[in-house]
Amino acid sequence: MDKVGRYEFMAEPFHCDFSGRLFMGHLGNHMLNAADFHSTDRGFGMKRLLGIQRSWVLSRLAIEMTEMPPMYSRFQVETWVESAMRYFTSRNFCVVGDDGHIYGYGRSIWAMIDTESRQPTDIFSVDGGAIRNWIVNDKACPIDKGGRVKMGDEAELVRTIDTYYNDVDINGHINSVKYIEHVLDLWDMAWYREHSLKRFEVAYVAEAHQGDRLSLYKQQTADGEYCVRIVRNSADTPAHSLSDGTECCRCKVTF
Repeated sequence: MDKVGRYEFMAEPFHCDFSGRLFMGHLGNHMLNAADFHSTDRGFGMKRLLGIQRSWVLSRLAIEMTEMPPMYSRFQVETWVESAMRYFTSRNFCVVGDDGHIYGYGRSIWAMIDTESRQPTDIFSVDGGAIRNWIVNDKACPIDKGGRVKMGDEAELVRTIDTYYNDVDINGHINSVKYIEHVLDLWDMAWYREHSLKRFEVAYVAEAHQGDRLSLYKQQTADGEYCVRIVRNSADTPAHSLSDGTECCRCKVTF
């Protein structure tokens, strides 16, 4: 079996925005599905891990696109493990069309957790560290790995969102891609008619769960660059409250 996985998807019409191109959120879902398909085929996927009280959780994700796949187009998400350490592993993605055209790339970092304690656990403890057999260190992923998303105290509270059943994933917490969608909704259609989304970075800090209220703070940090911090509060926290709860993630959006 090849160390690089290749999985075909289609830009289905109702997964595309008003411009007829795939939503970034749906592309994120395709990447996460490709990651699971790849790891499952090779013996360290979610189904295998849940049976031993383990699970993968996404720690960081960066997606950088030259363009998004157009409606009805078929494309592949290539994915491979770039490196593995005791508590974290890095996985890359390439989004390529049937004609070989590369739409963009992704980089991600994952942690393995104990599903009971919710604490990080040793990746190499699974099958004697068999994940080492699947590391690819000679395939290029020519986008920046990203770094710490820096924000100041002057970030403005711009939206507060309640969470419900459809926000929750298989791990029992708010789905990783839901944060991406909530952040991108901070700009309206008029903005997207004039600006193309080039890069999205997200660093996950803490879990949120159904019933938590998410507060989004936005700050412009450069020309065409914005940072967003999402914090959680309990459902009984007043929606207009400016006081931070627990920070769930930070995002950087580049147009």
